[in-house]
Amino acid sequence: MPIPGIPSDSPTRAALIEHLVRTRIAGDVATPRENNLSHYRKLANGDRHYWLGLELGDRWTDEQDVLAVMAERCGVVDDPGHRYGQDTIDPELTVDALERMAARLAKAAEDRQRVLLATGHPGGLLDVHRATATALRAAGCEIVGIPEGLATEEGMVFQFADVAMLERGATLWHTHAPEPMTRILDGLEHAGRPLPDLVVADHGWAGCAAQRGLDSVGYADCNDPALFLGEAEGTMQVTVPLDDHVTSPRHYDPLTAYLLGAAGLLD
Repeated sequence: MPIPGIPSDSPTRAALIEHLVRTRIAGDVATPRENNLSHYRKLANGDRHYWLGLELGDRWTDEQDVLAVMAERCGVVDDPGHRYGQDTIDPELTVDALERMAARLAKAAEDRQRVLLATGHPGGLLDVHRATATALRAAGCEIVGIPEGLATEEGMVFQFADVAMLERGATLWHTHAPEPMTRILDGLEHAGRPLPDLVVADHGWAGCAAQRGLDSVGYADCNDPALFLGEAEGTMQVTVPLDDHVTSPRHYDPLTAYLLGAAGLLD
């Protein structure tokens, strides 16, 4: 079915990789090396803000181990001596992860599963999730509606265009926190409603769902290592590396078309 805003034809892998590099969703990304290394260090030092809802224990206390995983799964420069300047996301790894995510979406569609979509990065990824929800609903999936009246210290947990987000002061809010997803899952259980079979999200929304034992796939930037560590440990099913807030949200449309096309959800 046509999905508003999304190309009806999926790009080829080569065309998507060229697009990712040109728009800096991958390749030479805007996030500087020093910011990446600072976040890896803070995660290794136990700062839970950077754990994104996962329980990492004492398994990642060496920032060099974190860097090694990020080089392998995200494509950042693997040289620990590279401390400042340009860093990278490997577009081949981005597309590989999109294909793994597509396989999980195809299973959700085949089994008509219950799917919850959420974003902590509405300025960049809202329409990616919205289009995914539209395609899954058309394929017969139930898009989980969240309970009303949920809130965290940061704001209200609302659902727009089938995507759960945080709202604060009439503004959609950027958050890394896992608490909004905690409120949703606790609210569903309190209401006696089934939990989702699959969560498609990012940031702490994805990490919290994975830590609760749900199938969770999501997106993460090169300065957010936790979800990549979660995938390395088998807690997250898929983590797609990308810059999660480039200059225009329309730049993600070919990526979304590729994802949905690979999942068989553009037909």
